[in-house]
Amino acid sequence: MSDSDFFLGVELTGTGVHPASWRRDDSRAEDLFTGGYWVDTIAAAESAGLDAVFVPDSFGVQQGGAGVARGVLDAVAIAARVAARTHRIGLIAQAAVTHTEPFHLSKAIASLDFASLGRAGWEVTVSEGAEQARAFGRKDAQADESLWHEADEAIDAVTRLWDSWEDDAEIRDQSTGRFVDRDKLHYIDFVGENFSVKGPSITPRAPQGLPIIAVRAADALSTAVAVHRADLIRVAAADLDAAAAQRTALRAALAAAGRDPDEVRVLLDIDIHLADTVAAAQDEVAQLDRWADPISTADTNAPNTLRHFGTPDTLRELIATLRTRADGIVLRPLAAPAALRLLAAAPLPGIHTRSGHPEGVRIPATGADSRNPGTLRSRLGLARPASRYAQISTATSEGTL
Repeated sequence: MSDSDFFLGVELTGTGVHPASWRRDDSRAEDLFTGGYWVDTIAAAESAGLDAVFVPDSFGVQQGGAGVARGVLDAVAIAARVAARTHRIGLIAQAAVTHTEPFHLSKAIASLDFASLGRAGWEVTVSEGAEQARAFGRKDAQADESLWHEADEAIDAVTRLWDSWEDDAEIRDQSTGRFVDRDKLHYIDFVGENFSVKGPSITPRAPQGLPIIAVRAADALSTAVAVHRADLIRVAAADLDAAAAQRTALRAALAAAGRDPDEVRVLLDIDIHLADTVAAAQDEVAQLDRWADPISTADTNAPNTLRHFGTPDTLRELIATLRTRADGIVLRPLAAPAALRLLAAAPLPGIHTRSGHPEGVRIPATGADSRNPGTLRSRLGLARPASRYAQISTATSEGTL
């Protein structure tokens, strides 16, 4: 596997994954709820050579004591704010399906794909527990099996809505006054146990056709959804051998589900902290742990997640050993500004060297838009799928609007 085939992502959780990261002098915690913080941080990730940023979200308040930073901005809104100020990096926003309608999600992610010229992704999540259910007041908390069954239905409905406009549905014929070809807009007629969606979408088909879908395979239920629906599957492993075993098992499951394993990327999460020396990185993590209470650091110190505390050079060495064990990685900085500052000074080589827009995607040829090197899907080496409804005959009104 060459450098340009290995996917490099980063998950940006506020000022960092560590709950005490906001106490560092370089955390910019005072700017956390401003657009400027997110523009600067994600632009730094782009400068560092990273291929995509994962923006977490939740309908629940962060757990922990008084020292935990609380409050979350909407991930899709963050990605939309950053879209105009970045040119290459993929923008993958978390969005939960449990209390959100598929029609709304399809519109939001498709709009992000237009705003970013084909760089959007959706990380599918669910909303667990009574606290988040009470925040909406529409239904009781669900068991895990129900949550992920609903998620599977939601992804199906959303992707059908993305397909409900054919690529050439917009004709914009000024002479006849026809903006769209109504025969190329389709009802999706989706009926499931949780949703009944008629369609079509009110948003034209996105630049990528289907924006990238990511799912974190954390247990058997989420793994089953990931195997059937995801383009990117995120995993965690305690060591390199466990990472390789997970990738092998997932590729076998993809093949058994009738999917081409080479069309899906398995990404390994790695918690990192970087400094100028290995000793300094370890000392700084120790300081973060002293600032935080034991309860709030429990997730940070989870034994099943690979951790790397060192320098950009030692991180490169680790990445080199991972190339046969994963299709890429998702870095989870304990202190985000510190890690990105060092990485921006010595960018990592990822798939960002790929360029070119898939056939049929309308990308403006002038202005700032022309600097965009390609869609996220094309840089991943994934084909742009045709609308599943494009083969429906226009000779009959059945299934069309």
